[in-house]
Amino acid sequence: MTDTPAKFNAFRIHEEAAGHRSGIEPVAVDDLSPGEVVIRAAYSSVNYKDALAGTGKGKILRKFPLVGGIDVAGHVVTSADPNFREGDAVLATGSGLSETRDGGYSEFVRLPAQWTIPLPEGLSLRESMILGTAGFTAALALLRMEDNRQTPELGPLAVTGATGGVGSLAVAIFSRAGYDVHAVSGKPDAASYLRDLGASEILGRESLSTTKPMDTARFGGGLDNVGGAMLSALLAHTAPYGNVATAGLAASHELHATVMPFIIRGVSLLGVASAGTARDIREEVWRRLASEWKPATLDRICTREVTLDELPVVFDTMLAGASFGRTLVRL
Repeated sequence: MTDTPAKFNAFRIHEEAAGHRSGIEPVAVDDLSPGEVVIRAAYSSVNYKDALAGTGKGKILRKFPLVGGIDVAGHVVTSADPNFREGDAVLATGSGLSETRDGGYSEFVRLPAQWTIPLPEGLSLRESMILGTAGFTAALALLRMEDNRQTPELGPLAVTGATGGVGSLAVAIFSRAGYDVHAVSGKPDAASYLRDLGASEILGRESLSTTKPMDTARFGGGLDNVGGAMLSALLAHTAPYGNVATAGLAASHELHATVMPFIIRGVSLLGVASAGTARDIREEVWRRLASEWKPATLDRICTREVTLDELPVVFDTMLAGASFGRTLVRL
């Protein structure tokens, strides 16, 4: 049996009378949220939500203190659940991590068995965390779209915020699934990167805009990570019975649109809430990510690999809009 040390390092977030503080501190397994499965963490990742939580610039945590990190992958050390044995490779994303319970920025993590997913064949622990919540969100968006009859024949899929974590992985996943992908980005120097991921067209932000409630049908649908005017424009440019999934608010949480795309073209707006996804859907998404939807460009998408003590700099970069691709956390 692998011994769990009395104390180990974790990136912990506090909210006190003096204000927000976060950083590495020693913790014990008994300090962590309850759960049936204890794992030795190998990797985590950095998501926009992690940056908001770690800096205190977003109201993500519902209790304090908590260990940050909404993703984690590693090997089981001990388990009170018979479905998991010592040495099993597992992962967890969302499911209350770094929101209502201690998250993945820790050398050891205690998880509820209900949200612990066996690592699917076809993925390494490292690959699973390059994907992480970002890849899971992108794949969940495509699953929802296809459940609503999305097909490549409807036309290209637009991906806004295409150089971010979710956007980059969406470009790669959608392309791998057989769709023509048009990447929308405000970073013109990222064109070669996006083409490497599978985008056939690179569009500037200004090219996806309209003042009309409905405009030329340019896309079969898409995934929006930006919100605001970008989302309303994407809806206005979507072909009949296409689907637009919304998964982010990098620009705005507001949506100013009309019902015309919905009642004249039959366009559907689908919400993607990855954190609370039911287990059976989780398992299906991860199965596809390990097989027919697995990007061939994961190492290209992973643009940075850091340790726990480098997290504050990564958070600031992400919130400043200067992040690119996916950042992996090595534990």
